[in-house]
Amino acid sequence: MTLRWIDDHCHLDRSDDGSPSVDELLAAARSAGVERCITVGCDLATSMEGIAVARAHAGVWATVGVHPHEAAGGLDGIEALLSAPEVVAVGECGFDLHYEHSPRDTQAEVFAAQIAMAKDHDLALVVHTRSAWPETFALFEEVGMPERTVIHCFTGGPDEARRCLDLGAHLSFSGIITFKGAPEVREAAALCPLDRVLVETDAPWLAPVPHRGRPNEPAFVPLVAEVLADAMGVQLGALAEATWATATAVYRLPE
Repeated sequence: MTLRWIDDHCHLDRSDDGSPSVDELLAAARSAGVERCITVGCDLATSMEGIAVARAHAGVWATVGVHPHEAAGGLDGIEALLSAPEVVAVGECGFDLHYEHSPRDTQAEVFAAQIAMAKDHDLALVVHTRSAWPETFALFEEVGMPERTVIHCFTGGPDEARRCLDLGAHLSFSGIITFKGAPEVREAAALCPLDRVLVETDAPWLAPVPHRGRPNEPAFVPLVAEVLADAMGVQLGALAEATWATATAVYRLPE
């Protein structure tokens, strides 16, 4: 049986730097069984480009949002894009206090505004949190978490996983789970229910072993999934079926 996968978080807005085209990336993905992709916006420009990519390619949907790195640039133009039929989520948004490219109070304001947008437009929410678990949980306690929330590129341990799951979130695991130095991520995956887990690449970043240090692409989802399935103690086929069903439900994709 051929397994089918959804890359629930990648960035298909391409630069002209000689990297593969979207057509090439999607063809390679399909050959690897990755039939659907969610391309994720980080600011107004990449959100608009993501919509255009989704409009032009079957099996691709888009998110619209402002990454915490870009929070200082504000949200102008973002909400107007949410009505596009290709858009399935708000984000990625959240906190990044590892780099703190935008002031943390601005990050909080922009994150809260996007949570409100997700609720108002009945869309999923895609969350980026780095070095900011206390701030992320505090904001959710203050304003509430949308019903369909994905903690993308989950990098916490079991304690953070339990708290996210208790709040109702889904955990999306990236190539980091394949890294030797990330045992806490595998421990978190071990306690994640099969119906609350998603798999992603975050391409072109965070390529899984054995491609670490090179550009990532949606075709590498099965490499992430193999390690994820092992960490969870489930068969790869069961993980493929579960993540397909869950991503379809979370993003309200066609059956």
